[in-house]
Formats: sequence, C-alpha cells, structure tokens
Amino acid sequence: MSTDTTASVSTHILDTSLGRPAEGVAITLAARGGFDAQWVTLGGSATDADGRCKDLPALPEGTTHVRLDFETEAYFSKKQAEAQQDAPRVRDSGAFFPEVAITFAVKPGEHYHVPLLLNPFGYSVYRGS
Repeated sequence: MSTDTTASVSTHILDTSLGRPAEGVAITLAARGGFDAQWVTLGGSATDADGRCKDLPALPEGTTHVRLDFETEAYFSKKQAEAQQDAPRVRDSGAFFPEVAITFAVKPGEHYHVPLLLNPFGYSVYRGS
C-alpha cells in the first residue's frame, strides 16, 4: 500500500504461449533511493496459481527506483518437462531469457502495477492499474 511518503508495487505474470497465468515464478524486489545509490534487495516471493505475487515487501521511504527480477528459467524448465511427458518429441526450446529484470522509476504516493507478459522467446511489460 502506498502512502504520501512511499510508493507501492504489485505484479503478475501471464504466460502468453499458454494463455494462462504463470504459477511458481520466483520474484525478487530491490529498491534504491537515487540514480547513483546502491540497490538494496528487499525480499521476494513467487507467483500464485493466478500468476499474482501478493506479498511483495513494502518500499522504504525515499525509494526512487525499483527493480523486479523474475526467475523465468526454472518456470520454463518445468513447463518443458511437462510438455515432454505429454509429447516426447516436442523440440527443446528452453528459456531464451533465463531471467527478466524490470527497472522503473517511482514517486511517493503512487501505486505501480507492472505486469509481465511472458513466452519462451519474448516478453513485454507495462504499467497497469
């Protein structure tokens, strides 16, 4: 939840290759208070069955930049293993992007919902609501 002195962040992931939420993707949240400041890892979580990460840590006062790190390689490895069970001749696509790091600027009092649209060979993000 944002306050007058802090921003807040939420995210979710949609696997566009399946048209479904991406469950079990680990996410780490980091923040810094200025362009030249060091990143501070605040904690992490993982997406639920709805592709949402509802328990990201709160941002500290003075945060100006946020980074979300999505660990996509384990997610795609699991999906690939499941596909191999169903169709052993499915080609090995793996994860072209083993991780996705999204960095964005924030302002106090604002909420930032940053969805990740993901597939094995591409991704896009946007500021949602």
